[in-house]
Amino acid sequence: MLSLLLSTFAIATSDGGGLPMKAPRAVGMSSERLAKIDHVVERGISAGGYPGAAVVVGRRGAAVWEKGFGKLSWESSSTRVSADKTIYDLASLTKVVGTTTAIMVLYDEGKIHLDDPVSVYVPEFSGGAKDRVTVRMLLEHRSGLPAGRDLWRSAHSPEEARAEVISTPLGCEPGHCYEYSDLGADMLGFIVEAASGERLDRFLDERVFQPLGMTDTFFRPADSLKARVAPTEVAPPRGYPLQGEVHDENAYALGGVAGHAGLFSTAADLAVFAQMMLNGGEYNGTRIVADSTVALFTKRAAGTRALGWDTCGGSGSCGQYLGEDAYGHTGFTGTSIWMDPDRDMFVVLLTNRVHEARARRPAKVIADVRADLADAAALAVTDYADGPMVMPAKFRADRAVDWNRPERKARHHTVSKKKKTTTAHASKSAHASKSTTHASTSKKKR
Repeated sequence: MLSLLLSTFAIATSDGGGLPMKAPRAVGMSSERLAKIDHVVERGISAGGYPGAAVVVGRRGAAVWEKGFGKLSWESSSTRVSADKTIYDLASLTKVVGTTTAIMVLYDEGKIHLDDPVSVYVPEFSGGAKDRVTVRMLLEHRSGLPAGRDLWRSAHSPEEARAEVISTPLGCEPGHCYEYSDLGADMLGFIVEAASGERLDRFLDERVFQPLGMTDTFFRPADSLKARVAPTEVAPPRGYPLQGEVHDENAYALGGVAGHAGLFSTAADLAVFAQMMLNGGEYNGTRIVADSTVALFTKRAAGTRALGWDTCGGSGSCGQYLGEDAYGHTGFTGTSIWMDPDRDMFVVLLTNRVHEARARRPAKVIADVRADLADAAALAVTDYADGPMVMPAKFRADRAVDWNRPERKARHHTVSKKKKTTTAHASKSAHASKSTTHASTSKKKR
């Protein structure tokens, strides 16, 4: 029965015009090992980390594991997730799938030079140390710009928000410090607009998404698509549940189109993008960027950072088995994309873990699931190096450390009866206090 199901799955094709499907064995992968992905992702759902997820694993130009898990929300009547239909808020995947790719296109055309000062493109970004900030520094998160600022609290229009980004003081010496910065990505978006003469969303649609057939990838989804969009936060500062509207408050302040967040997409669309990158900038006869540009932007440059992209350091969201040249990124809403050129393989995971997570520590759940997914995909390759690696007895999702209960150290039991009584009383009081605090916090949040 399993063989029949896998054969049926293998010959299926994506309705959305995405990658062709192939059986795992046709591209040197084990279907039995890939099945561990289902277990890991479903463990995250049952633990309350997210209501649903979309996954695509691809190798050698084909998707081999493309599935939807769970539902768009926790409601029993909610629509089931589809890998090629359900649209997710990508959060910081916008930085690489969107903004960095736009920079790459314009770099190829000679309209952007990496070592130019930012002020060449955005003259308002100047004065003092800002005159030394280059495009390359923004891409490496070494510009000196802080991580972010609360634009949504102070700006009353996208124009005001843009001006606040540009006027933000540097927090350290350009080129001599590392600070992962949303503001730096926003500046890169402004550079794209200045160099291309087009708004960021239009440029990407015309030059990247439409040529690749990524018809479900865009900023600001149309109202007609709302039913297909996974909801995010229920009680954000905006005061109403979010579905089809960017989750990130600063991206919203910038009008929903920002360098650091705002893109929405499906897992199937991102599979096409990932394959384009693995192909060296080309897909299905359409070249987006030069292969030399892909190599340049995905090569480690500062710490684990490449240009825009992050690289795999053998830990974190890429797990511990992807190759030395693997690169990718994550998004706050529960998204990730990793490409492994050594294995000619990619892994896409989309969730909406910010939607009413029922786990105590949803960030820990998604971190472990991301890493397990990358590990399971890498371990499923049967023709890499000296053959398949040994599968671990347990994955992170099996251990579920700190997902809902923190790991506790064993206590010594050689205590006096009086001390036991005192400890028990204190514990009971602390529990009562914690319950009261939790109830108060929950009520306030609602």
